[in-house]
Amino acid sequence: MSLTGILELALGDPAIDRLRSAATDGAVTRLDLTAPSGSWSTVIAALADRAPRGAGRPVLAVTATGREAEDLATALRCFLPAETVVEFPAWETLPHERLSPRSDTVGRRLAVLRRLAHPDRADEGGSTGRVSVVVAPIRAVLQPLVVGLGELEPVRLKPGDEMALDAVVEALVGAAYTRTDLVERRGEFAVRGGILDVFPPTEEHPVRVEFWGDTVEEVRWFKVADQRSLEVAAQGLWAPPCREVLLTDAVRERARALAEQLPGVAELLLKVAEGIAVEGMESLAPALVDGMQPLLDVLPEGTHVLVCNPERVRTRAHDLVATSQEFLEASWANAASGNVTPIDLESVLGTASYWQLADVREHALAHGIPWFTVGPFSADDELVGDDDATVLRWDAREVDAYRGDTDAAVADIGGWIGDGWRVVVVTEGHGLAKRVVEVLGERDIAARLVEDLSAAPEPGVVHVGTGGLGRGYLAPGVRLAVLTETDLTGTAGQSTKDMRRMPSRRRNVVDPLQLRPGDYVVHEQHGVARFVEMTQRTVAGATREYLVLEYASSKRGQPADRLFVPSDSLDQVTRYVGGEAPTLNKLGGSDWAKTKGRARKAVKQIAGELIRLYSARMASPGYAFGPDTPWQRELEDAFAYVETPDQLAS
Repeated sequence: MSLTGILELALGDPAIDRLRSAATDGAVTRLDLTAPSGSWSTVIAALADRAPRGAGRPVLAVTATGREAEDLATALRCFLPAETVVEFPAWETLPHERLSPRSDTVGRRLAVLRRLAHPDRADEGGSTGRVSVVVAPIRAVLQPLVVGLGELEPVRLKPGDEMALDAVVEALVGAAYTRTDLVERRGEFAVRGGILDVFPPTEEHPVRVEFWGDTVEEVRWFKVADQRSLEVAAQGLWAPPCREVLLTDAVRERARALAEQLPGVAELLLKVAEGIAVEGMESLAPALVDGMQPLLDVLPEGTHVLVCNPERVRTRAHDLVATSQEFLEASWANAASGNVTPIDLESVLGTASYWQLADVREHALAHGIPWFTVGPFSADDELVGDDDATVLRWDAREVDAYRGDTDAAVADIGGWIGDGWRVVVVTEGHGLAKRVVEVLGERDIAARLVEDLSAAPEPGVVHVGTGGLGRGYLAPGVRLAVLTETDLTGTAGQSTKDMRRMPSRRRNVVDPLQLRPGDYVVHEQHGVARFVEMTQRTVAGATREYLVLEYASSKRGQPADRLFVPSDSLDQVTRYVGGEAPTLNKLGGSDWAKTKGRARKAVKQIAGELIRLYSARMASPGYAFGPDTPWQRELEDAFAYVETPDQLAS
């Protein structure tokens, strides 16, 4: 949902107008803005939207953590075109570890860098056009980059292209893709006859390219699970490199020469010199490539840095540098005991793994890059320094946390509407948005469910819609109130962006709306109970929904015991899936603990039997087939059809 109408109102505030003027004039290089956290996405959007749409200069928004960067990018896409907001993730590994960053992380980073270097390229497989905001955690800002990453060419193929399959394979190997028999992970490719399967690190599904001779006939997506082809990939194959250090001839020569200077990592360097992509080779980048540069140097001219919550960013930056040094010292102590030597280029080449935050700020100011901050309080002395900084304060404040107190929220909304304010309520899901409209209508407050808010909201009507704003804010200067699901309920709403964090093992969690009185459920701590009803209670000033569960009476002749389970603890409750009506457990009794103990004992017995079975199988003599011959591989590659999952398994 677009919320540009909120941005239109905010632009009328004097503080935001001064912020935009300072950015446009270019005379101000240091500026500190005080504003509530819920308004930061509005502030950044206002700063990025200071020029005509499509011609604006980008803003580098710096957050303390990667999760904050994701949330901020989601909120910014409510105010700016989604394709103009990009995230630049950080490595998951420390720079001196013998571990390589994930290929999908590298792919996302390279896609951003290439778009910054070539914003107007029309032949790219990803998004094109100029970027309005680059959102990055401080970890990605402190770590230097290999020079020229934005110039790395992806492997591109479309139907009708003429290119030999061998040349495509060579290009994929040069882009650090791994050849396998079956593509299952990002950064892998496989060849079977005239069919090429590739899993680009930036895509959700791998791509299947069918050749007829040297001509690309068709490009389709396919599923990893069953290897079956899906719909046609309209953009064709667009495969960026999977590593930030590629094994060019120059890199291999440097690795061979450096092996004598760094005997502790000589084995790793010699493998690189032989053209073998090894785990952790990125840690050697400062010594193997032509040069390193900070993220600030790859941003277009006129970029403004905006640090969100400077105190948290400063603390996080300090902790990153300290933690990296502590791990390096621990690795050296571990090496003294006979383990592998860490990759420590700082002691040999004087190259630091992370820059200091103060050094990054000084580098930005020295190169004419304005350094702005926005936070709930004034910036601290380390970030401000001794120079004079323009200080602004937006007369806005945070929304009171209602935590499910419907009466208080409705009363405040009614008061704002009566005073002529413009009120916007933003929820994560459509269902809650409809419920908010219903509740406000029952209290005689005019509310409207909107699909888009591209124009300024009207006074006297509550505009309710969906979006990814984290927190809301009140701006008395423009008489604007923005409330979110977090403000109303006290908890952040669930959205599809959290799906990737769900555990692989999914329990039979109950849906309270599907339960009927009398249904049997199982509480993880208290055992089998009977569902009674959903009820609302106010405890310590917070109103919440509760599941009422009925257990067996703890004393004969007394009424049944009841347990009130808050709605945010539903992961403790599952449906009862047994065949017959169970016996209810007692609250605080030992029968449920005994039941779980018997189950654990039975599981251990089954596990022991399985271990004995597999031990017997391993001890039994088997038949060893001979290794595959080149003729067999030739025969397999000549197979002109796509194998079925059963054929591949065989």
